[in-house]
Amino acid sequence: MKINKLTFNAFAVLASVVVLFTSCCCDSTTKEDQKPQQLIEVSNPEGVIVERLARIDSAFQRMVDQQLMPQAVTMMVHKGQIVHYKAHGWRNIEDSIPCERTDIFRMASQTKAIAVCALMTLWEQGLFQLEEPIKKYIPAFENPQVLDTYDKATNTWTTKPASRDITIRDLMTHTSGICYAGYHWDIMKACGVHPLNSLDSIPLEEMVNRLAKAPLKHNPGEQFTYSMNIEVLGRLAEILSGKPIDVFLKETIFDPLGMEDTYFYLPEDKVHRLVTLYTYPKGGPLQKSTHELYQTYPYSGAKVYCSTGAGLSGTILDYAKFCQMILNGGEFNNHRILGRKTIEMMMRNNVKDLRGDIGFGLAWDTYREEFLWRTPLSEGSARWGGMFGTDYIIDPKEETIILMYVNFQHNGTGVNFKELMHNTAYQALK
Repeated sequence: MKINKLTFNAFAVLASVVVLFTSCCCDSTTKEDQKPQQLIEVSNPEGVIVERLARIDSAFQRMVDQQLMPQAVTMMVHKGQIVHYKAHGWRNIEDSIPCERTDIFRMASQTKAIAVCALMTLWEQGLFQLEEPIKKYIPAFENPQVLDTYDKATNTWTTKPASRDITIRDLMTHTSGICYAGYHWDIMKACGVHPLNSLDSIPLEEMVNRLAKAPLKHNPGEQFTYSMNIEVLGRLAEILSGKPIDVFLKETIFDPLGMEDTYFYLPEDKVHRLVTLYTYPKGGPLQKSTHELYQTYPYSGAKVYCSTGAGLSGTILDYAKFCQMILNGGEFNNHRILGRKTIEMMMRNNVKDLRGDIGFGLAWDTYREEFLWRTPLSEGSARWGGMFGTDYIIDPKEETIILMYVNFQHNGTGVNFKELMHNTAYQALK
């Protein structure tokens, strides 16, 4: 076949078009599949009505002006872009120090998700299985006992053998029977257990061994009972990794994700950034908390006990990076922490109906269809918070993270600040 110049030029143009089309398709696929590896603050984001974001500011500033809350840092991340990031109120009211976005907050139970994700990196290495009994690794949990009778006057009790051993999955889903609510709080104290941090020189290993002596509220697997399960998993992580838990979390989570301001005990040069803890007893007024442990544990005492259930303090930006890692399916900052399928498993409801309409995964609430009439959150969203007022949402459907940080205990105002943040943030999505 003889090809003239005109025919050759036509072939050349066609080939160029094919190459260009193929290149565009590949570039599009690459861009579409790329997960955000950094959180970028933007002023004109897509998918969000910017004017409506101001409603978050006005709502929280109103709470501060009415002296119903001391301070708050609020953040909303949409598709890897920080679309809202503001500070409200006071780091310290008495000294007239304004709250700043980089202030450090007591995270309390937001510690749990970090500890569980770190432990799951060891599960991915095949070092343990979820259905194994915890006694295999921590012998103190041999022959678990369930509370049978309790005498409040003398703080004494009798027990009966549990129907089965406590598994690692039981601990992750708070179905082990470990309990610190009601009179179980007094039982914990009698066993030498400190449910919410400690200023004493007690290592995690010793605290967990004491915890193992306390009677369970119910047989493992029978109920959802929120308690000190994650402290036990923190000790498991120490055993399997061969490292102290603070070192293990730093190497496994904090350093890879770029979480530079999250600690069990704050360095001396960062203590000034810790917000003051306030309280609002029923009827008010707002006042500085006089609870020595809650006020000072991030920087005082023996600095030995690292509670993987309630011990971390940090910034809202640090926690947003952790949440983006979950939203990305296990990677952020160009570091893969967990596999995509591991995250998917952790996001599924693992407790059937034991938590009512709302479900619970392996580290957080997971919103089921039955619960959606109560909230703007999407089905499959993860949410949890901390005793002192911090709160996070990870919404895969909307590719959105919502965080609200306040340090406030007790809240006798009658205002649910977490729901206030949920509602004012979601209404800004297009």
